[in-house]
Amino acid sequence: MTIPLMRSKLFVPGSRPELFDKAFKSEADAISIDLEDAVPEAGKVRAREAVAVYLGKRTRTREQSIVVRVNSLSSTHFASDLETLVGLDFDIVNLPKAESAADVLTLVESLTDLENRRGLTRPLRILANIESPRGLRYAADIALASPRVIGLQIGYGDLFEPLNIRRKHAGAIEHVQLAVRLAAGEAGIAAYDGAFPDIGDLAGFREEALRAKDLGLQGKSCIHPSQVAAANEAFQPSSTEIAFSRKVVDAWQAAGTAGHGAVVVDGVMIDAPYAANAEALLSRVLVG
Repeated sequence: MTIPLMRSKLFVPGSRPELFDKAFKSEADAISIDLEDAVPEAGKVRAREAVAVYLGKRTRTREQSIVVRVNSLSSTHFASDLETLVGLDFDIVNLPKAESAADVLTLVESLTDLENRRGLTRPLRILANIESPRGLRYAADIALASPRVIGLQIGYGDLFEPLNIRRKHAGAIEHVQLAVRLAAGEAGIAAYDGAFPDIGDLAGFREEALRAKDLGLQGKSCIHPSQVAAANEAFQPSSTEIAFSRKVVDAWQAAGTAGHGAVVVDGVMIDAPYAANAEALLSRVLVG
């Protein structure tokens, strides 16, 4: 399974079609059109129709993942979202408030039925949101529920606010980031950091993104175009990391030829897990 590059995933409300083109012209790796939290109840139907019209006529001009966050399974809008949108030009269904493998399988069943009835040959993939205590507890089950699941995404607002956890509490954030990363790692999929609500605090956004990268997450949600460049920079391997990884890969290949199971690179003992990580890092490096 190929996991798409999504260092930055820019949200745009489905109820604001005048912003769609602007979002797609950004440098975000992925655009996430939101039909859930960003759309008031009274505007759900109109937003869904606007998204369907836009996706139905849009022509892709560059490689950029398109995500649609549908309404939750418990919402009266969930079935209509899928019925209206499946078959249009997007790649990933973002499932909000996932709390169990059964939730994922319910989505998979609905997608499979619609895809079969419509003769679609490219299955939609799933990005599952971890944004409740129960969802965090069952994050690995959610990640392992289906081969369609390509990533877990943290939703801090829904997770922290009902529990009165301060949004910028570093310890709480790190705990959730690591838990979600390990759960995603069990399934061999990606983990993505959640949105940073303080649009004016770009330094804080960048700091949180860098901490997420240090914990192995692969990207971060953006709620404003001003955050996109910082996310892309934070999750792109640095020149130092790239240079060291190249040394590791070269030394590991030489060690294999010589029949050695470990090698020292710049004073660091390297064995198989480190070599594999260096190869994975180099595979993520963008050309140009």
